[in-house]
Amino acid sequence: MTDNKTRDEIDRKYKKLLDAANGIHNTNHTTISNNLKKSKPQEQNKKSVDTSRMVDMMLGKLKEKTIDSDTMIQETQKRVWSSLKQGIEYDATVDRSDEFLRMHVNEKLPMVVMYVDLVGSTDMTLTLPEEKIAIIVSSFAQEMALAIKQYDGFTLKFVGDAVIGYFIHASALIASDNAVSCARSMIKIIDKGINPILNNYDYPDLFIKVGIDILGPTMNIAAKIQNMAKPQQILIGEDVYTKIHPSTQEKFEKEVWRKTKWKYHDRKSGKLYPVYSFQD
Repeated sequence: MTDNKTRDEIDRKYKKLLDAANGIHNTNHTTISNNLKKSKPQEQNKKSVDTSRMVDMMLGKLKEKTIDSDTMIQETQKRVWSSLKQGIEYDATVDRSDEFLRMHVNEKLPMVVMYVDLVGSTDMTLTLPEEKIAIIVSSFAQEMALAIKQYDGFTLKFVGDAVIGYFIHASALIASDNAVSCARSMIKIIDKGINPILNNYDYPDLFIKVGIDILGPTMNIAAKIQNMAKPQQILIGEDVYTKIHPSTQEKFEKEVWRKTKWKYHDRKSGKLYPVYSFQD
């Protein structure tokens, strides 16, 4: 197959996958509260059908097909290769989350929050042109967003080199399992999807740190957990740990940190809030 045909095939599959993601386009938004305030009744009415389907999906009434990890890795390689080769930047915003939150702004829903932080971009800024850094970082963000989508989650927003996602389900157990499964898939996408392509261009490897917890009085507990993670490590709070499947629990070990290193306390017991790390 010629280079032109290869690029055409990649473009077709790339567009198809993004179309399937249903909600990734150029919408420049800042915070949830600002978007909720800007929401207009007529806009909500126009999107009521799509939003209803989305709500049904989140309540388990509909199930989108999740592609296997090997396919996700192959698609990732094609997209990143195409981006580096042709200078195509991914969209780095989503509004799918906004639609859902507008519909449920006055409701209390169990939400599992995920923070994914990119490690390694600082080193690249010292040796690579600015436009290449933009492509690599936006590619990372989009791949993480697509992974979140595949596990029935939503991408809340992108903050610098970090992606914030969340998972909602009628069952907090399923939402927790989806979040952990997504995080494990992200590690594979970085290791086997993105980095092999970057290596071909003599770029340094990327690494991520993932923190997961159930939304509580302060949303940033998941961010605090993520800050404690090492590169390519998944950390979850005890609220998530107690809700994931026992077979998945067996793959996690409780972290033991000095009180000076980890200062966050459980809301009920008053003791240091337990955090668990995934052991591959």
